Amino acid sequence: MQSSADPKRQAPEVRLVGQLTLELEGVGAWLAPYFRRREARAAAHEYVKALLGRAQRKNTWGLSEDVGHRAPYAFQHLLERAKWDSEEVRDGVLEYARRTLGEGGILAVAETGFLKKGEKSVGVARQYTGTAGKVENAQVGVFLSYATPRGHALVDRELYLPEAWTRDEERRRAGGVPEEVRFESKPALAQGLLQRALASGLKPAWVVGDEVYGRDSTLRRFLEDLHQPYVLTVASNTHVWRGFVQVKPADALREVPPEAWVCMSAGAGTKGPRLYEWARLRLNRHLGLSRWLLFRRSLSDGKVAFYVAHARCNASLASLVRVAGSRWVIEEDFESSKGEVGLADYEVHTWTAWHRHMTLCLVAHVFLAAARALANLRPQEGLPPKALGLPTRRNPMRAFLGRRGLH
Repeated sequence: MQSSADPKRQAPEVRLVGQLTLELEGVGAWLAPYFRRREARAAAHEYVKALLGRAQRKNTWGLSEDVGHRAPYAFQHLLERAKWDSEEVRDGVLEYARRTLGEGGILAVAETGFLKKGEKSVGVARQYTGTAGKVENAQVGVFLSYATPRGHALVDRELYLPEAWTRDEERRRAGGVPEEVRFESKPALAQGLLQRALASGLKPAWVVGDEVYGRDSTLRRFLEDLHQPYVLTVASNTHVWRGFVQVKPADALREVPPEAWVCMSAGAGTKGPRLYEWARLRLNRHLGLSRWLLFRRSLSDGKVAFYVAHARCNASLASLVRVAGSRWVIEEDFESSKGEVGLADYEVHTWTAWHRHMTLCLVAHVFLAAARALANLRPQEGLPPKALGLPTRRNPMRAFLGRRGLH
């Protein structure tokens, strides 16, 4: 057995770390044009590196200590007052994701909550969040994830502003909410995220989302009018057209014959394949594509989940099942971004600071996806991604490589 000190064993690892170091410097290079002032440019690059670092609490204090600053003022200025456009950087995140992860992927929309104790943070309210599984004092953000066979990462974000906030001028001023911002539902915010991605020239194979988004007919029509295939979860009482009659998925379920059910995996889970029984019924066509009702039945308790799909007329049941199962990538992205790049660790109160922190977290998160993809492209060197042994000397890439299963 070769020792870890064997040069033949170390050389590929050293080369990989060198490549990833260059990749991170490349991220700094494509970020640079978005920051006119040298101080803001340097602070942004440091902020992203710190998000990838070892700080246990990734707020401005923790991040500042991690990079050797005695106080958090540089990072606080970056988030609150420095002159840069987080919307432009956000657009750059999607372009970087396309370049490193590839084209033709899947876009997933979902929201996540950020629990808060006070009432001053912009958008905070007592509202339901899946993060807690109940109504809590929280902020909620709607996010977009991009997934390809190479990897997946969050690529866009928008803060959900409860209706009560939009009517409270004093809270709006204190939170720095722009004058043009009005109340938008979560599906409307999701439509905005998707519209930006599609307008950029991205041509995703599919769009996926949970019931919050699937039951919104405006969002479904928006995608259908663009000939965009989707598989969206819907409620059992969502109205859909079949022929000239509106039907509910729960009622249509009675029309599925017993022999139509097929046991298939919706993808790999923590305990192996996620096996369910699946069936479908064809709905009306729209602009050359077909609509389908897709049914997923639990093997353990028989409970049924419902989806509406918009796809090619010859789309197979297996392809719809695969896409329905892919929605979980965004839940994995929420978990990894909160655990790895401090998505939920912020302590900011204003609209601008929230979006800036989230945008820089997207930069760090998509870099991690690119790092994983780069490592996965090197099997010829005998470095399977989950068995990479890095050199024992201190290396700035070691922490995030370890967290991504590369160490």
